[in-house]
Amino acid sequence: MSDSQSVIIIGGGVVGASCAYYLQQRGADVTIVEKQSFGAACSHGNCGFVCPSHVLPLAEPRAIRSTMKAMLSPKSPFSIKPRLDVKLWMWLLNFARHCNERDMLAGGHALQALLMSSMDEYERLVTEQVVDCEWQKKGLLYVYKDQQRLDAYEPTNQLLSETFNEPAVKFTGEQLEELHPALKPGQAGAWFYEHDAHVRPDKLMESWKQTLTANGAKILEGCEVQQIVRQDGKAVSLQTNQGELTADRFVVATGALTPFLEKFLGCKIPIQPGKGYSLTMPRPKLCPTVPMIFPERRVAVTPMESGYRLGSIMEFAGYDESIKPERIKLLRDGADAFLKDPYCEPVEEEWYGWRPMTYDSLPIIDRSPSLENVWIAAGHNMIGLSMSTGTGKLVAEMMSGEKPHIDPTPFRVTRF
Repeated sequence: MSDSQSVIIIGGGVVGASCAYYLQQRGADVTIVEKQSFGAACSHGNCGFVCPSHVLPLAEPRAIRSTMKAMLSPKSPFSIKPRLDVKLWMWLLNFARHCNERDMLAGGHALQALLMSSMDEYERLVTEQVVDCEWQKKGLLYVYKDQQRLDAYEPTNQLLSETFNEPAVKFTGEQLEELHPALKPGQAGAWFYEHDAHVRPDKLMESWKQTLTANGAKILEGCEVQQIVRQDGKAVSLQTNQGELTADRFVVATGALTPFLEKFLGCKIPIQPGKGYSLTMPRPKLCPTVPMIFPERRVAVTPMESGYRLGSIMEFAGYDESIKPERIKLLRDGADAFLKDPYCEPVEEEWYGWRPMTYDSLPIIDRSPSLENVWIAAGHNMIGLSMSTGTGKLVAEMMSGEKPHIDPTPFRVTRF
């Protein structure tokens, strides 16, 4: 890619930022347009996990049964708002179709390639001081209160170990009391994935902004795309609320909002917003030393260097912007069931974000089938931060005509 090539990236989240960086490294003149502020939305308040252990798609053989069971409980972290929404019900039907072992394994191998690429890139970027994000590689601990549920995870761990080379270490309740005094006594045990890492997402996005602008990128905040202007099978410009913007090439990295650009992109974008919540506060006095997930409550805990976060919940409620007190309470109650000092005051932020959920759990990383100079990088589900750097590198390679470092075939948009 020559210095004269200009690229506009629509979307100033973690995926758009990563695409911008790797395109800059190949000589592109980059402009990022963001409807809100750079680094806002789902890139701001997530749990910050960089987790190669998350290789299995959500669409797995037991997902339908566990989902239906969860929906029967008023205190479930998973919910679907009943409504007449054809796209939602088609999404759910296709999700159910993918809940089989063959699709799960194929999706897992595709996700693993992207996750491992991203981990390698994060470690390089941190080492080279390209990003400053409170990087900590301390692993991820799955804590169980019930012995049966702890033991029931054994086949999953065996699959991850034998098929994906991602084994976990199993701890007994007694070992947990000694190793992790922040946990309440009486836990059944835990599974520990030692290769996972975590960051502070807002610090990561601040650092990306500094790096990108220092390298010459323009970032236009509050810039809403109203139309993609087409000519002879190409995009030639964007009509925005800040005027017309022209470029040689374009990247659409708009997360859960990408379906609103379907008619311009000329293809189906079956992404549903999966609403998640988080609470950010100072570190409690007795703070966990490693990130934790409590699968029985679906609550995640992130001990950052400069703060502490509880996060979880999956609501299919459309593009709902409300923060529901009962969902925030689920976070508090979930942490309280496991931790001696589960939260503290003041709560610095109550947050929600729309995760871009595809029904096969794989992102879309591909050229638009109707616009030859437009690429799509969206649909990263619940692990967008984990897959962002690998995605950015892959997009830059594809746009530059280089041989991709991983196989992009599973992420093609024409699979839908």
